[in-house]
Amino acid sequence: MRLLHTMLRVSNLEASIQFYTAVLGMTLLRQKDYPKGEFTLAFLGYADEESNTVLELTYNWGQSEYDLGNAYGHIAIEVPDVYEAASKIREAGGKITREAGPMNAGSTIIAFAKDPDGYEIELIGEGHVRTSGQV
Repeated sequence: MRLLHTMLRVSNLEASIQFYTAVLGMTLLRQKDYPKGEFTLAFLGYADEESNTVLELTYNWGQSEYDLGNAYGHIAIEVPDVYEAASKIREAGGKITREAGPMNAGSTIIAFAKDPDGYEIELIGEGHVRTSGQV
């Protein structure tokens, strides 16, 4: 078994694709309209779907906003340098909601950005220690 994708509902598919490709550097892997269901799916990622987890953006035609609720957390993306990544996102027009720096009660360097629909994206520096919850 493996994790295939994470799905986000988006209110403006073109703006979301632009953000995830131009600002976060993902590639649009595939996109398809489903006229009978009145929705479009777009799959994006940093590598192929056959061996990597990707992001599925779902646009329900005519839906202009969503209630993000309080259960959803964030998407995490590992980057070589969090400070540089946050700067590049800002320069590309992205919104940084937490500046790069050590996490609360830890030393891992993180930052947060928001996509056009308000979903949080955590940037985590490469080589962070994965000790929490190890089996």
